[in-house]
Amino acid sequence: MLTPEMTESAQYWFNFVWLIAYFLVLIGMSGYGLHRFMMVLLYLIHRKDVPQPKGQWEEWPLVTVQLPMFNEKFVVEGLLRKVTAIDYPKDKLEIQILDDSTDDTWELCKQQVEFYKEQGFDIKCLHRVDRTGFKAGALEAADAVAKGEFLLILDADFRPEPDILKATMPYFTDPGVALVQTRWGHINRNKNLLTRLQSIFLDGHFALEQTVRNRSGRFFTFNGTAGVWRKCAITDAGGWEHDTITEDMDLSYRAQMKGWRFVYLNDYVTPAELPEDMDGFKAQQHRWTKGCIQVCQKMLWDIWRSKAPLKAKMEATTHLTCNYSYLALILLCLLVMPICTNLIAPTGAWHWESPRMMLLTMTLFFFATVTVCVFYVTAEAIVRPRRWWMVFFLLIPLLALGVGMAVNNAKAVLEAVFGKPSEFVRTPKFGESKEGELSIEKRSKDYKALKSVLVPSIELLFGIFFGIIELIQIYGVFTYSPRMLLNVVLMSPFLGFFYTSYLSFARLWDGVRQRRAAARKAA
Repeated sequence: MLTPEMTESAQYWFNFVWLIAYFLVLIGMSGYGLHRFMMVLLYLIHRKDVPQPKGQWEEWPLVTVQLPMFNEKFVVEGLLRKVTAIDYPKDKLEIQILDDSTDDTWELCKQQVEFYKEQGFDIKCLHRVDRTGFKAGALEAADAVAKGEFLLILDADFRPEPDILKATMPYFTDPGVALVQTRWGHINRNKNLLTRLQSIFLDGHFALEQTVRNRSGRFFTFNGTAGVWRKCAITDAGGWEHDTITEDMDLSYRAQMKGWRFVYLNDYVTPAELPEDMDGFKAQQHRWTKGCIQVCQKMLWDIWRSKAPLKAKMEATTHLTCNYSYLALILLCLLVMPICTNLIAPTGAWHWESPRMMLLTMTLFFFATVTVCVFYVTAEAIVRPRRWWMVFFLLIPLLALGVGMAVNNAKAVLEAVFGKPSEFVRTPKFGESKEGELSIEKRSKDYKALKSVLVPSIELLFGIFFGIIELIQIYGVFTYSPRMLLNVVLMSPFLGFFYTSYLSFARLWDGVRQRRAAARKAA
């Protein structure tokens, strides 16, 4: 029989273990927040260290433009118009369409090839009847027959500027340079709230992370598109491998460990299309997250055994492990429940309102939240110097979306950890019609809604869970204490999980309505 003393002791140890776990998770997440803050400081230090080419070509080298695609009929014509408008000698330019399509994109590609051949372009379409290796397999097959010494890789939704090769090729006069990567732009940034938030996330990665990594002597990775490779560097690094779904990241680390150098051009932008609905965004994030963990498991030990500088190894470790934070975020969502509902309440010297608890909570809050805001505000100041202040209106939705993607991305992490194979799911690309809008018929016919309701259902349950906790907090007695910060922080998962689940279910319902309408029309 339990005595009051035994019950009190058990409660004490339960509280102790739970709070230790809670603060360990917060400390871990704060570490990644501190890394974001370090990126800002390093940018300020290296902002004037703009890379410069060592010379100019007396005669332009032969370049092969590679255009990997899979069922991309909505964007292929616009892509080829831009590629054939590149300001580069025709006799020094080869265009390869790497088409793995299973729809009528293949027929459209053949028509486009014939059209541009008549205009004097060296263009061909390499069509595979299977998707072995997915994008990496297509690039591997194309490299074997590419004429060019250099390879410009462009995904189907990118729209290169005419001077892209004349802006990037001079850097290859340095024989040690393997890659020149350009910054991504966003042609549909203002399409809706989701595209605005995505653009901020990507601006943080490109304007800050990639710039700092390159200019401070750390490793940075090819982003899969909008970059030019020296073909012999790809061969020297072992070629395209397809045991991960982020072949670009995998190859990048292998090449840099071989001693090849990369150049990142933060001031040169190649525009591209962002996913406009939640399903496309989730598919993209799932692929990137899972692929990063796969590369982490494959490459991290090799990176630490290499002769790379310590700072490069440290940055690579942070980069490759950062997606594990989604598991920590889910764990934090569970750990915060008994604290918010007073099932667990520190006592004595570690009471919520004690000076040491206030200091600890404020510090963790700063590094887990405030530093992230500083990071993205700085990135927008770099990318949009005249309108950077507008990011302040989107900080709460930005944090909410980051938290709301935790279930989707945590699932990707677990799939990578347990070795679950998955198909390379490409991001939907629609382009624009003459009216600037994609027709419903196009969207419904060729890009289906989510196949499973598991992830949005879990997101909805999390949203309801945090909504209830918010009501409990609002109903309770408020005093000025660190718990007020906790209540503010809880708004992010409440809004984020509802937002991601709502958009996914709305897309699902839209697909159901369209199929019903099509069935009625057919009847």
